[in-house]
Amino acid sequence: MRARERHVRARRVTEREVLLGVDVGGTTTSVGVVTRAGEVLVAQRVPTHRDGTGRALETIVELIAAVRREAEGRSRAIAAIGVGVPGPVDTRRGRIGEDVPHVPELAGRALAAELTARFGLPVFVDNDVNAQALGEWMFGAGRGACSLVVLAPGTGFGAGIVLEGRPVRGAAGFGGELGHTPVKFDGPPCWCGGRGCLALYASGRGIAEAARARLAGLAGAPLLAAAGGDPLAITAPLVFRAAREGDPAASAVVDEACRALGAMLGTVVNGLNPDVVVITGGVAESLVPLEAQILKRAGEYAFHRALALTRVTIVPGDKRTSMRGAAALAIYEMDRTDPRP
Repeated sequence: MRARERHVRARRVTEREVLLGVDVGGTTTSVGVVTRAGEVLVAQRVPTHRDGTGRALETIVELIAAVRREAEGRSRAIAAIGVGVPGPVDTRRGRIGEDVPHVPELAGRALAAELTARFGLPVFVDNDVNAQALGEWMFGAGRGACSLVVLAPGTGFGAGIVLEGRPVRGAAGFGGELGHTPVKFDGPPCWCGGRGCLALYASGRGIAEAARARLAGLAGAPLLAAAGGDPLAITAPLVFRAAREGDPAASAVVDEACRALGAMLGTVVNGLNPDVVVITGGVAESLVPLEAQILKRAGEYAFHRALALTRVTIVPGDKRTSMRGAAALAIYEMDRTDPRP
């Protein structure tokens, strides 16, 4: 790290300054102006690949520039930029790993250094759900907790861990990849190369694919009829809706998702014993009415006393939450490098 960067980074974010929180997704990229207290003052979002395949970085730069102009037009001083990306990150170097299937053009890029050179501000990059975990710990459902775990079923299944006030990132940026730990040892192969992963049973993609597999050869199934007869039109929200309406195939898939989530809660509670577990992400809204069922399943796997002392909450995710998480990443990194006692 250059001396100038050390000088810029080694101070706390003041109450009057704001952060730019950047959430990079495979479909949409969002940038928000976020206060130290977690209030989102300005938010803009655009398709990540609006300028064509392979041009996500150009989109990110243009959107940051637009939001920065709006913030400065309101006389708000920007302290730093936090960026969450859907993949592993070497946070010490601000370099994205090689496994970024949703935004492959960012793989291997030293994104923090590139954005610092472009905007002249400290930039911090991390996995998007790691950042979201910091956001929930700093501003949201886990505020005031010592330890927190975020489980984020969306299209895939992300997770983030904050223990004793510090994010768990691991030696190579893969810390917290709980979506790709097995919940069924003899389960089918996962997209990640593993087998029986949680993501196969409880992510949006996994739920949809499991429903399609159950409907194979069942031409008159209600769920298939609801999808207009096209198996590829089956989505996770459609599966949850059909289950609520009593469709047996959909109900079996949803029950399996709840059981898989319960098993993961057991692993988290027994292995980490956090104060709070937050279930969020794109699938979370459909899980809200199933909270009691998920906790009942968790009781089959977790130490009862430990589970009883863990606050489990389901928080439907949105882009404002993700932007707050990216801002929380910047605040966390700026504060911890401050040399003052």
